[in-house]
Amino acid sequence: MTDWSGDRTREPITTEVTADGALVAEAAEGSDWWRDTAYGFRHEDGHALLRPWDAGTAVEVSFVLDGFAGQFDQAGMLVRVDDEHWIKAGVELSDGHPQLGAVVTVGASDWSTGRVDEWIRSVVTIRASRLADAVVIRARATDDDEWRLVRVARFPNESASIGPMLCAPTRAGLRVRFVDWRTAAEDAALH
Repeated sequence: MTDWSGDRTREPITTEVTADGALVAEAAEGSDWWRDTAYGFRHEDGHALLRPWDAGTAVEVSFVLDGFAGQFDQAGMLVRVDDEHWIKAGVELSDGHPQLGAVVTVGASDWSTGRVDEWIRSVVTIRASRLADAVVIRARATDDDEWRLVRVARFPNESASIGPMLCAPTRAGLRVRFVDWRTAAEDAALH
């Protein structure tokens, strides 16, 4: 059974560990992670459950992509060093479509996305691994799928925390079912 212990960045509206060991969390309306770029605002109040990220490991977070209805509803993982250095990676509903992507923040945020309509109602796994001065983000929709490269991002090689993340910038009621959070062997190559 998955260990759902860690430090929360912000308490969700509700959390529940189900009989089958999943963590179901509800995001607060207006919660998000974003820093300055293009929109000119900062949101540093998303929900994440974090533990220290051990060197030489990868971390995987799995959740069910279902129930996303509001613009920018999102779930995945957060990698955090401090307020100015963090990455959120996962699936975000944007303009009516689930988008696989990452926001990398080194002072200010950027954003990369790509549609994954075929992933709706699948168990999505986001994977992060550190290689030299970078974090490599991969994702897949089922355990049988090949890993899809999402992002290779230059990132400070400092102590970081990592874990499940969810946000609901535009509405109340987003509930996400996280089914696993695990450590794995680090990636051997960039792609």
